[in-house]
Amino acid sequence: MEDDAAASNKCDSSSCCPICLGPFLQLSYLDKCFHEFCFNCILRWSKVAAGKHHSPPSSVKCPLCKTENVSIIYGVDGSCFQRHYLNTDVEDSFVLSRAHRYRLQCYYTEQGFLDDLFNISQYWKSSKYYHPNCWLESWLRREIQALIQEEDVDIIVHHILGVVKSFSTRREQRHINDPEKKQEEFKMSVSEAARPFLAARTERFVYEIQLFLASGLNIEAYDAVYIQRLGWSSPGVNTEVDQSELIDRTTVIPYLYIFDYDSDGNE
Repeated sequence: MEDDAAASNKCDSSSCCPICLGPFLQLSYLDKCFHEFCFNCILRWSKVAAGKHHSPPSSVKCPLCKTENVSIIYGVDGSCFQRHYLNTDVEDSFVLSRAHRYRLQCYYTEQGFLDDLFNISQYWKSSKYYHPNCWLESWLRREIQALIQEEDVDIIVHHILGVVKSFSTRREQRHINDPEKKQEEFKMSVSEAARPFLAARTERFVYEIQLFLASGLNIEAYDAVYIQRLGWSSPGVNTEVDQSELIDRTTVIPYLYIFDYDSDGNE
């Protein structure tokens, strides 16, 4: 009986911190390897490791896998995540490229103007969603970078991409003959994964990811079609663009501070 009690009180390895061996307190992740720790535990670990160097290092090795990491991610359960850089000299800033700004502005246009070209309903009636999309990870990274204006979004991309892949490989999905039911389950799964990070933009994001998957195009071809339909110039072309013209040709554009300055055309 005592052995059983001791076993029941013992922390499950999947739910305890590898450093303190107790239940997670303020669950956090290292940004490259995604190993989990208590926030204070891994923070203290990083300070001890930094103390062994003559100058503050820009990264720290994970205690478990020795992968170099530059920041600790925590507070993921909220409407956004927080990041603690191990090197305090690293600036938590990200300059949006012209391609990022193009994608962000797409979220303020009227939804559905590409439905005649990329039929989402037909996509769910076919078996296309069973086949992996080799461009999805890169597309997701750019999309999320644009939406939350952060450069390092690996954790979010990894999380959402995992949900998409899991949905397409789930055996029970192959036995559902109702395309609408498949689509609704997909939307629900991706929304649940993305909402903590994208908040009010989640619904439109789920629509955009379906549109990209239904297109079957790589990122460059998809952008070309999207931009041509909107009447904009390509985000990859280094030419001067009249910003007022770009805004006037969209259907629903609120004030966006990112368009207050002239683009230099750099990626």
